[in-house]
Order: sequence, then structure tokens, then C-alpha cells
Amino acid sequence: MKVLLTLLFVLTATFAQAQSIIKSLERNIPGQGKVTIHQDPRIEALIGMERPATGEQKVIKTSGFRIQAYAGNNTRQAKNDAYHVASRVKEYFPELTVYTSFNPPRWLCRVGDFRSIEEADAMMRRLKATGVFKEVSIVRDQINIPL
Repeated sequence: MKVLLTLLFVLTATFAQAQSIIKSLERNIPGQGKVTIHQDPRIEALIGMERPATGEQKVIKTSGFRIQAYAGNNTRQAKNDAYHVASRVKEYFPELTVYTSFNPPRWLCRVGDFRSIEEADAMMRRLKATGVFKEVSIVRDQINIPL
């Protein structure tokens, strides 16, 4: 019952906030004119609502840096090693995005999306400090910036 009341309170507050936005736009200031908003009631109902997550996140691709945690050859073992390194990175740093790919002639495991070399260097030092990732290096790559 408390959860239902809390939810009702939040919805009422959100609706009131949306109404106050419309009312603040429809004001009559002497000497400056009057703003009147004519809109479909369905639009008014949408104000203040959050959009449902569609599952796909929009990103901007730009030049930046990643940390290369593994580079092997084109064998099946190298593929397994690349995915093993990726799982170890996720184990130690779950917040990092890991990219495992085959870029002929080798399998690569790269980590993160860093805009500056300083950010990448700080993370590379943290990776090395674990003692698990020894042969890591910073590489210039196309990175994804979430919107």
C-alpha cells in the first residue's frame, strides 16, 4: 500500500510539474503581450514522462584512444586467448567496455573509449597494477561516445 501511495505521489508531482511548465509559458506580462498555447491534450500528457528504453543506445564515433590488452595471431588459440583476456578485464573492471575483434592477421582485445591519452594512460596504469595484464599499450582508435 505504501508503494502504491508513493508511486501515486510521484506521478501527481510529475504531472503538476508539467502543468507548471505550460502555465509559466502562458503568462501575461503588461507591455510585452500574452502567450497562449493551443495543444492536443495528448501532448500535455507526455510532458514530464520518461521515454521507454528501446535497448539501443545512440553513440557518436570519433577519434580517440583505447588500451590494447591482447594482440595474437590468426589461430583458434589466439581467439580463445582474446576472449579470455576480455573476460578477465570485465572481472576486474566491469565499468569498462571491452572490444574483442579479428583484424587480419590477428585477434585483438581492446578496452575503453578514452577521449584523451591522459585518461587512457591512467586506466592503463590501473590495468598493469592488477598484475594480470602485463603487455598493455595505448592505441589510437575510433571510439564510441554514448549520447
